[in-house]
Amino acid sequence: MATLLVSQERYAWLRELGLQEENPGVYNGRWGGRGQASVEDYEETVKKAKEAWKVWADIPAPKRGEIVRQIGDALRQKIKVLGSLVSLEMGKIFVEGVGEVQEYVDVCDYAVGLSRMIGGPILPSERPGHALIEQWNPVGLVGIITAFNFPVAVYGWNSAIAMICGNACLWKGAPSTSLVSVAVTKIIAKVLEDNKLPGAICSLVCGGADIGTAMARDERMDLLSFTGSTKVGKEVALMVQERFGRSLLELGGNNAIIVFEDADLNLVIPSALFAAVGTAGQRCTTARRLFLHESIHDEVVAKLAKAYAQVRIGDPWDPNTLYGPLHTKEAVKMFLDAVEQAKQQGGSVVYGGKVINRPGNYVEPTIVTGLPHNAPIVHTETFAPILYVLKFKEEEDVFAWNNEVKQGLSSSIFTKDLGRIFRWLGPKGSDCGIVNVNIPTSGAEIGGAFGGEKHTGGGRESGSDSWKLYMRRSTCTINYSKDLPLAQGIKFQ
Repeated sequence: MATLLVSQERYAWLRELGLQEENPGVYNGRWGGRGQASVEDYEETVKKAKEAWKVWADIPAPKRGEIVRQIGDALRQKIKVLGSLVSLEMGKIFVEGVGEVQEYVDVCDYAVGLSRMIGGPILPSERPGHALIEQWNPVGLVGIITAFNFPVAVYGWNSAIAMICGNACLWKGAPSTSLVSVAVTKIIAKVLEDNKLPGAICSLVCGGADIGTAMARDERMDLLSFTGSTKVGKEVALMVQERFGRSLLELGGNNAIIVFEDADLNLVIPSALFAAVGTAGQRCTTARRLFLHESIHDEVVAKLAKAYAQVRIGDPWDPNTLYGPLHTKEAVKMFLDAVEQAKQQGGSVVYGGKVINRPGNYVEPTIVTGLPHNAPIVHTETFAPILYVLKFKEEEDVFAWNNEVKQGLSSSIFTKDLGRIFRWLGPKGSDCGIVNVNIPTSGAEIGGAFGGEKHTGGGRESGSDSWKLYMRRSTCTINYSKDLPLAQGIKFQ
């Protein structure tokens, strides 16, 4: 046991999160399971979560919001140690780990206000003495399957909104970030238990594909939110649809930045750098394609390569580090394979392209030029820091090239032309769920709906009216008169 991190003085802070040498991976009001959940653990947890929902659904929405507020405050108190754990287990730099926890806190704050605002309209009825209203109710049990790259924030987006809507939650995090899942659940569980509420309102089952498959096929799962690859997301969607269930999908992104000749390059260079290199290229909103107008192509490439050379690579815990390792050795292999394919398809590596000779899964942030817009590798989402820089001449062409990939998550243009901006935002512009102007493709705010179109899955999480996905709508007609007029003036006598 002495070799385990939690037993070493440098990592003693892990105990502040309630972590031990061995950590149970199942929570349903009590902790159990040995690491990964068994099918029996899953069955018991679903039953307890459904029972807990009966209690939670009876609590008024603003009171549910108060519980979510307390969860946000509890996260605030642990924000640095939890951010450290995200950095340790996922590999992102410390400030990004803390920022991810801050996202969950922010969504909790947002959800508190939302808990006093959700509801449907009173609609005009065509019949005298009748009221026509919309009633919104929770769906019941929301299954939440999250990915390794945002092991806290994505669960936060889903659970905070789902909870104020009156749902219970069952979380399966990525197997490679299980300690984050356990630590977050311990924080939530204490809030629920302190308020004498069933802990199973926010249940946890750590596990692999077998548990994910069980969730997708389980008719007791009233909504399944899945964040991950397009390939796995398609399998999940088919399993859920086969039972006529509801799913919320947040899948891949092959995101583009388009830079026109009138762009402010003082905005372009740091934006492209952050979007392509941040989180070592492992965000779903990472910029993977950079379209440059032919008149500024060489200048921007030179400036961007110079900026890449200044990126401080190192230990994610070092406050000076801007760029850490990839998450797994498999990711390193995918990176190398993609670089080789880019070369074979006619691309030139103008920066990076190699593995860094140091302990860990470090690769060089990479810039590739010279490929056509429709090269197969350009149309492939590689979850690594590879940026394909592509030339364009005409606005109409580059808007079409932005849209020609299968995914439709995030996109951005850099220009000062007001007409072009509104064409970009309009029906013949970007077909993505996130359409930006003069900012990067990544770093979305929680107040807007987050998600994308096409192979990105069509789901929306976090802000705006995303709460509607976690509820079911009933149209209700109430007759408070003594007559029985029929709609459309029908007489049935």
